[in-house]
Amino acid sequence: MKAAVIEKFGSYKDLKITDVPKPKVGCDEVLVKVKAFSLNHLDLWVIQGSYPFDIPMPHIVASDASGIVEEVGNCVDWIKPGDEVIIFPGISCGRCENCLSGKDNLCDNYFPLGTKNQGVAAEYVKVPALNVFKKPKSLTFEEAAAIGITYTTMWHGLVSRGQIQPNQTVFIHGGASGVGTAGIQIAKLYNATVITTVGDDWKIEKVKQIGADYVFNYKKDDVLQNVQEITKGKMCDIVVDHVGQETFNLSIDLTKKGGHVITFGVTTGAEPTINLRKIFGKNLDIHGVYMGTKGEFFKILRMFEKFKPVIDSVYPFEEIVKAYEKLVSRQFVGKIVVRV
Repeated sequence: MKAAVIEKFGSYKDLKITDVPKPKVGCDEVLVKVKAFSLNHLDLWVIQGSYPFDIPMPHIVASDASGIVEEVGNCVDWIKPGDEVIIFPGISCGRCENCLSGKDNLCDNYFPLGTKNQGVAAEYVKVPALNVFKKPKSLTFEEAAAIGITYTTMWHGLVSRGQIQPNQTVFIHGGASGVGTAGIQIAKLYNATVITTVGDDWKIEKVKQIGADYVFNYKKDDVLQNVQEITKGKMCDIVVDHVGQETFNLSIDLTKKGGHVITFGVTTGAEPTINLRKIFGKNLDIHGVYMGTKGEFFKILRMFEKFKPVIDSVYPFEEIVKAYEKLVSRQFVGKIVVRV
């Protein structure tokens, strides 16, 4: 089968589409013929060798995919060949106390698909049967491939950890990103007032169309002052920070007393200098979020009668390097998808 592979750590430009053996399924596994997969910054960290796991080489990249079931193991009777499916990208042991309690993202062996094992940028991928969910009929394969990491992480952050309530004020850094567009949609399910940022003026109206109430260019606008004016000094109930070092102190300032800061990304670095007085002085809850659970993903799939993933662009498999080039450029809104 064809697969996008790196042979050593380096640049996305080193990706090569080459022939690799087609996976063979075990008793409790499923082989999926991949129709589409989406890109994440996680992929770049894996390619660069900066992800904190041992990555097998040569390595097939990417975590989020949709497709058609090609083959099932002998122990699988709830999924059958021909089913149109989405792959949940969080792999866990399935046996420990956390897994059996529905907290599989707390499993000691939890990891994103495409890190410790081979990823989805291929004609076929083998995954545990418990990680395969039937695709909502309302979604295309391209839209379905854009759900996994982004919506699961945002749902876990806003709903499960941030305990979002109706009519609250939510601030999301980077509203044009894949997780940003997912977070805007989830927050609007709760009729939240959504404030967000972008890095280019041309993205402002596009992000407002997704549902954001206020959008500022962080390169030009005084974000803190604007939020103070919008909230009349009360600040935000929940602040979502997937940027990291450059924004984390601002995130603390943007959060109201007793509010929640959600953190799960470090695209600008992972070691901010923090004033602890601001954290305990405001009684803040800071939640580190590492994707989410299969149970949350099951709930999320029912939400796609309310909204759809935002797809910026779709590339053919042969142009996967161009797709990653666009991801690095940040000149997009939503998700970048590759069609296989």
